[in-house]
Order: sequence, then structure tokens, then C-alpha cells
Amino acid sequence: MSNLTETAPNTLKVIDCSLRLCVIPLSVATIWLTVTNQEDNSIYGKIDYSNLTGLKYMVYISGISAGYAFVAVVASWVRCVVNKAWLFFVSDQVIAYLMVTSGAAVLEILYLAYKGDRGVTWSEACASYGKFCSRLNLALAVHALALSCFLLLAVISAYRVFSMFDPPLPSKDLEEDRAS
Repeated sequence: MSNLTETAPNTLKVIDCSLRLCVIPLSVATIWLTVTNQEDNSIYGKIDYSNLTGLKYMVYISGISAGYAFVAVVASWVRCVVNKAWLFFVSDQVIAYLMVTSGAAVLEILYLAYKGDRGVTWSEACASYGKFCSRLNLALAVHALALSCFLLLAVISAYRVFSMFDPPLPSKDLEEDRAS
């Protein structure tokens, strides 16, 4: 039994580090796909990521998540007196939520680019900028993979934090009610 309890934290640590290491190239790929995405249309002009605030937001959040993942990998292997479980728990949650918001912003941009909005006379931009929209779809898919890694990391860090505590004891009143 002691062998099982010793290998479980090590396996969890390897999974944790592997997920964090996966986030780095995925976030860098998201940044590269977004920043290098541009298309020139002879009728409507040139479009690139800097024209859309939501894309810039996703680039910033991807950079932050890659940087945090790198620092977290290094910090997870450095022993120190401070318990890092709470720090990882809070940070993983914050990064995951930021990645959700940036993905949602880009998803909204893509929706409007493909469908337009007849109510405000916006036409479908992807009909004129097909290559730009295709690369943006790919960038969003890679961003979603990085987000999936962070969602798993959030679950792992929550498990680490909350497994340090004993489960709450039932109150005596509650036990008496159940017995009756």
C-alpha cells in the first residue's frame, strides 16, 4: 500500500509537468498563427490581427499562459519551504478563465466574420477573406487545445490542494436525524 501512495504523487507530478510543457508550444503556435495571419483584398483592403482587439487579447493571453507554464514547470521541481499547492491552484484557475475569455472573444469574431450581422449591415467577411478566416479557425483550435491542458491542470491543482484536508465530520444533529 505504501508503494501505491508514493507513486501516485510522482505520477501526478509527471502528468502536471507534461501538461504544462504541452501548453508552451501550443500557446506559441497560437501566437504565431494569429500574428502572421493577414490577407489583402483588392476591393476591401488588408486585414491582419492588429485590426481586431479580440485577436490582440488572445495573443496577450497566450503569451501570459506560455510564460506562466514555463515558470510553473521550473517552480514545480524546485523545493522550497512555501507550499506551492495554493499558488498553483489559484494561478491555474486564473489562467484557465483568461484563456476561456480570449477564446470566446475570438469565437465571436469568427461568428461575425462567417455570418455577419444583417441588423447593423455587417456582411460576411470570410467571403472576401477566406484565408484569414481559415488560419483564424486553426489558431482558435490550437488555443482550445492549450485551454484543455489548463482545464486539466486546474483539476489536478484543485485535487492537490483539497486532498491536504480531511473531509468534514458530520454534525451530531445530522446523525440523529438520519437515525430517526
